[in-house]
Amino acid sequence: MTFPGSTTSAQDRAGLVKGELSAFATELEAEARALGFVAFGIAPAAGDDARGARLDAWIAAGMHGTMGWMEERAHHRRSPQGLWPQARSVIALGMSYAPAADPLLLAGQPEIGRISTYAQGADYHDVVKKALKHLARWIVAEGDRRRLGAETDGVGVKVFTDTAPVMEKPLAAAAGLGWQGKHTNVVSREHGSWLFLGEIYTTLDLAPSTPARDSCGSCRACQDACPTDAFPAPYRLDARRCVSYLTIEHKGPVPDDLREGLGNRIYGCDDCLAVCPWNKFAQAAHAMRPFLPRAELTAPELADLLTLDDAGFRALFSGSPIKRIGRNRFVRNCLYAAGNSGRRDLLAQVEPLLADEDPVVAEAAAWARAKLRSAATSAP
Repeated sequence: MTFPGSTTSAQDRAGLVKGELSAFATELEAEARALGFVAFGIAPAAGDDARGARLDAWIAAGMHGTMGWMEERAHHRRSPQGLWPQARSVIALGMSYAPAADPLLLAGQPEIGRISTYAQGADYHDVVKKALKHLARWIVAEGDRRRLGAETDGVGVKVFTDTAPVMEKPLAAAAGLGWQGKHTNVVSREHGSWLFLGEIYTTLDLAPSTPARDSCGSCRACQDACPTDAFPAPYRLDARRCVSYLTIEHKGPVPDDLREGLGNRIYGCDDCLAVCPWNKFAQAAHAMRPFLPRAELTAPELADLLTLDDAGFRALFSGSPIKRIGRNRFVRNCLYAAGNSGRRDLLAQVEPLLADEDPVVAEAAAWARAKLRSAATSAP
């Protein structure tokens, strides 16, 4: 960086730049919070050998299941600079979606389909990315105005939330937003387990935040709460057994031995998050208005959901992240929930799906019918 008319030494100029960047980061955090981000931190963009090794071991063990993109773009995922060599810093951000009600309340109502808290409101991808883009524009405008990126032809930025090969959770931990708990999700002292994450990669060399300290201690509540035993060890998730993976990412029939574990969960699972003791500090009032639950998605009746055709599915889940899995996979999930319900009255909605054009749906309907008939036969 040069300063017109200045005769200061290179060391003095470096000090001035450092001071400018520090002031810039302070104003950047204030701008981020004004946009609805409740957690803010900065991590280095350089690679971390231990982080990369954990990713490689997880993929080598096949724990990513059918999520082939995890393996195909692992070289980009290992470090921010692997994806964008010009990156110097990662601005990690979090938006709260802390629920007002206990996500486990519907566990004892088998006729109701349980939808993960994060999916009951607007699609977080759209909400978070809009705020990230706004903040990125501010970074470029302010950085260029202050000539912070003069040596690299201006300030460069790239924004990400969930859909790119970015190790969001480890980066959030490195930036001090929280630590990766034993359930592998980020846990914050202020916001519990309820944070949507986003990142801005930048060419600015910003001072990193202090990484968060692991405060799980001897607690294993999240491990014990998992209905499908998806944690072979603390801090290690086998996605192939995870309800969220099975109901969202997995396209074919769910393995027979895992279907009962789904219970009445039809999109995602909150169990390991909901039981985390750190949630007692999370304030539901921090949640952005778009993330507030839609009334029709808080406790939907399985009987209604099982009758959805493609048009009805698209209409019901317009603007929702649920829409991306499509009607067939969603109805498949509802059929597993119906089979687990023990409610013989749901046969009226299950049996027409035996002739569904999608073979996975038809097979799930046959399974559900057999389960319901068996439950009726064994009832006292």
